[in-house]
Amino acid sequence: MEYDLIVRNGLVVDGTGLPRRRVDVGVKDGKVAALAHLDDCIAKEEIEAAGMIVAPGIVDPHTHYDPQITFDPYATMSCFHGVTTVLAGNCGFSAAPVRHDDTEFLTDIFASVEDMNPIALSGVPWDKFETFPQYLDALKGNLGVNFACYVGHSNVRRWVMGEDSYEREATEAEIAEMQRIVAEAMEAGASGLSSSAAPTHLDIKGRPVPSRKAAKEELIALAATAGRVRPGSLCYLPASVISGITDDDLHLLLELGQAGGVPVVIQGLGGRSKVDVPTAGWAEAERFLNRANEEGVPIYSLLMTRPFDRTVEIGPNNVHYRACFAFHELLNLPEDDRRAALQDPEWRDRVRHAVENCNRDPDKGTTLPPPQWPNVYVDHVNHARNKWAEGQSIQRIAEERGIAPMDAILDLALDEDFAAKFRWRTETADWTEAVNVAQVHPNMIVGVSDGGAHLHKDDGADWSSFFLRTWVLDRKRWTLEEGIRQITQVPAAMLGFGDRGTLKVGGWADIMIFDPETIGPWRKEFVRDLPGNIGRWKALGNGIKATIVNGVPIVRDGQLTGALPGQIVSPGAA
Repeated sequence: MEYDLIVRNGLVVDGTGLPRRRVDVGVKDGKVAALAHLDDCIAKEEIEAAGMIVAPGIVDPHTHYDPQITFDPYATMSCFHGVTTVLAGNCGFSAAPVRHDDTEFLTDIFASVEDMNPIALSGVPWDKFETFPQYLDALKGNLGVNFACYVGHSNVRRWVMGEDSYEREATEAEIAEMQRIVAEAMEAGASGLSSSAAPTHLDIKGRPVPSRKAAKEELIALAATAGRVRPGSLCYLPASVISGITDDDLHLLLELGQAGGVPVVIQGLGGRSKVDVPTAGWAEAERFLNRANEEGVPIYSLLMTRPFDRTVEIGPNNVHYRACFAFHELLNLPEDDRRAALQDPEWRDRVRHAVENCNRDPDKGTTLPPPQWPNVYVDHVNHARNKWAEGQSIQRIAEERGIAPMDAILDLALDEDFAAKFRWRTETADWTEAVNVAQVHPNMIVGVSDGGAHLHKDDGADWSSFFLRTWVLDRKRWTLEEGIRQITQVPAAMLGFGDRGTLKVGGWADIMIFDPETIGPWRKEFVRDLPGNIGRWKALGNGIKATIVNGVPIVRDGQLTGALPGQIVSPGAA
């Protein structure tokens, strides 16, 4: 038999959790046609995989690639880390539906919540679609990776209610119209509904995103509609996700799952906040997850198994302190005014107080906790007199000098004329132990790249390479077979993508080939490759030999091939 592609001499780990096999993979018409010794067979294209692992392509359940995918069909940098299917439209907003004359409301949300650049967002061909079905149609034939997308609650509210979507609850007639739009999106192939009540979700004008104004009855009605039309999933961020999920929100999650009859996917369960250790309050969270399973209403919580590694500067690109109002104000001053403010005792007092007493009231603005000082390090200084500080945490420097951490970082920044570079790294002993415990619960889903978002801070696309290198191969928290299943078959099954996540004869040939000796994150590189010459951090990795989508390589040896074999992926649809 002649195949389109043969991957030869690799160790096949098929995503089911079963032991690896040393066989070849034959691909025909986009699907796996054989898992066998194919020595006597020929193919139009061959990949030598001796010493490599041949596994299903990774399914990333939490990205924001829905704007970027319109001008970057490969969802870079995720495809360079073995990802073949991305789910976008998370957190309550998606690239559609949106009217041609109303895109500003949506770019305001993407810019504020997901730190996307408005100039880069101008590269989205907004004139090619308005409705959700039109959006998916515009992507067909122009995809490198497989693409799935939730329909965003905030979009639906805005479409029906206009400016009132920011101000009030919906009427029965408005809810009925929202249900019609959600049903239309689900019929077209949406993966489900996404919604958010998170107090950190405000648009660029400081307004809570429209979904935060929805009554419980509206949310349950939309969840029920989405689940009735297509058996996908529901992405929801409760109001208490930042401070620690309350009993009322836990009950709401169960109601949503019962109404929709689909898995509910959240973040932060068990944590005091999204930046604290993931298992603070773990015993209570575990009891809730187990109770939900017993009631037949599974709740899944996404878990970041890769620590933050983000730049921190004393300037306008620092968005980590938005809930520390005076400090955020100072960071955005013109440089000369910022320099003068740092030498003004009254400004110093205001800033110090703001950082030590960050906002906790959602009615006043975002409540996202800032980086903790023991996790902020001096990365680079220019002056020889300050070289002693490199590699030191701000907390330690403050303790040694007998001053507040806020003053320690501001003094150094001022002495370096704002050229000092700092980094926020969360990989502590507590964080490591917390993730070690949480990730093995069957309702905790490894992932959360946030691909397509926060690119001027930290491209999280290397999460899968970190997971394989650190948790599977080095720390051996998982066997190779089970570790691969956690990032392929498990998320695919949770999301209803029954034809993705495993390598089986007759199934789609989504494949990653990697070297187990070298797989892992490498470095971050700042490049200007977004529309409008906007820059971003790109997470480079090691060890990926090839990323194959529907039988066609899109990445080989670190280079894009130019092929566009990606498809729209929908729950319950082959």
